[in-house]
Amino acid sequence: MRRSIAVAGSPAPTDRAVAEYLGISITGLANWRSREMVTTRQMVGLLTAVVKASKRRTESEAIKPIVEFFQIQRTTVGNGSNCRIFDPGKGENEHPYLTGLKRELERHRGVYIFYDSRGRALYTGKTKAQSLWKEINLAYNRDRDPNLQRILRVQHPERRQDFRTSDEMRRQIRPINVRLHELAEYVSAYQVSEGMIGDIESLLIRAFPNDLLNKKIENLTWG
Repeated sequence: MRRSIAVAGSPAPTDRAVAEYLGISITGLANWRSREMVTTRQMVGLLTAVVKASKRRTESEAIKPIVEFFQIQRTTVGNGSNCRIFDPGKGENEHPYLTGLKRELERHRGVYIFYDSRGRALYTGKTKAQSLWKEINLAYNRDRDPNLQRILRVQHPERRQDFRTSDEMRRQIRPINVRLHELAEYVSAYQVSEGMIGDIESLLIRAFPNDLLNKKIENLTWG
């Protein structure tokens, strides 16, 4: 039993940890050790306690918020063509809060939600294979269906040239494809148990199908 609840590289669990895992008291654990015979009723009682303890653990660990409505601090990387949601800095410029947030996002898998400047949900995604940190930044830069991420605006010149007023140089307001990093202002991230990641994402999309930029709506697999 101790081996089944031990974490690799950690010391053997204490009697208190074993008792909590089984859903019984330390006194109850001592009584079980001293028993030479076990009745059917006693075994049923122990199994009932174990099931209840397992249910409590599952409910408490199913989904945990890592960060909610974090205001994105957009920074460019490489040649400037890609962005990250923030840069924790290095050395004397390292920001302890951002460093801690990045570390937690690197440690966990789960689901995330991007929001616009008014706090309305834009896009939700999930990750099972790679960290939330990597997946969130990939989604932040990903080229997606232009019919979904398109807004009406004026395309202004990017090369060096003299300014001309709109009266002098008429520029049409037209649909322009944009990446998520041009729309998103906030992000939330949640650690989710591996078996529930897909369903949690599906539930979020199905709950707000007319608000999100998600194109594909997955089926729920619960039950």
